[in-house]
Amino acid sequence: MKIHYECFACAANQCQRIVEMGTDNLELRKKGVIEAAKLMASISGYSVPAIFGSEVFLGVYKVIGNDDPFKEYKELSNKLAEKVVSDLEKEEMDIRTALKLAIIGNVIDFAVGYSPEKIEEDVKTMLKEELYIDHSDELFEALKSAKTLLYLTDNCGEIYFDRLFLKKLKETFPHLEIYIAGKEEPMINDATVEDLKKAGFEELGRVISTGTRIVGVPLDRVSEEFKSIFESADVIIAKGQGNFETLSEINDTRVFYLLKAKCRPIARELGVPQGSMVCMRAR
Repeated sequence: MKIHYECFACAANQCQRIVEMGTDNLELRKKGVIEAAKLMASISGYSVPAIFGSEVFLGVYKVIGNDDPFKEYKELSNKLAEKVVSDLEKEEMDIRTALKLAIIGNVIDFAVGYSPEKIEEDVKTMLKEELYIDHSDELFEALKSAKTLLYLTDNCGEIYFDRLFLKKLKETFPHLEIYIAGKEEPMINDATVEDLKKAGFEELGRVISTGTRIVGVPLDRVSEEFKSIFESADVIIAKGQGNFETLSEINDTRVFYLLKAKCRPIARELGVPQGSMVCMRAR
């Protein structure tokens, strides 16, 4: 997916959040946004939002001297989401409800200004909503004959809903060899390999790194190990907007996108109303 006209302003707003969360020093905040402005001058009509944004954010991280400005917020979102999911796990649910919860978890995104205290309330509300695009039948049918599943995670907090879904997948398709991918190092509120291990994902599959900290899965920047697993996987579940932005143009029918269309460009690309939840197979 290439940038839409709104992406520039979105990246600028995220840079403001980064400097405000990353330092109390007003001079460093100013230097950070000035650096962001310089880096954003490299934008072109061919830029991929997730990649372009990541490069700008890394430049800001360097200027403010903070390599993980979202650290406290990620910890808070994990803590609150873990509590909500712990309560949900006490209830009987089918795999389709678990899939919907994984998509609902995608709302937990500080990069677009989400407040973590809203998790419990939002989950209850969205469980009543239908998926605007629902290719879950195709997903479950593909998993019946698949040998390997690659699960691309997105944000902290959200990963606890992914864990619930993966448990259901493992119960339903016990023959699957599951790989679960996180970022190599911190990038905004994305889940790292360390975050996944702390959340107990090693009990569900092999936790691997994409080999990069760039948002999504930029296939020209991932590690050779990850690329090999990606290319050989029978089914790929890609969570969130960043994974969609970096993979949407390869039109790989092994890929199923699970996300909430939180912004207008993503909604436009998907052809759905903003705010819609989708489980969509790549065509």
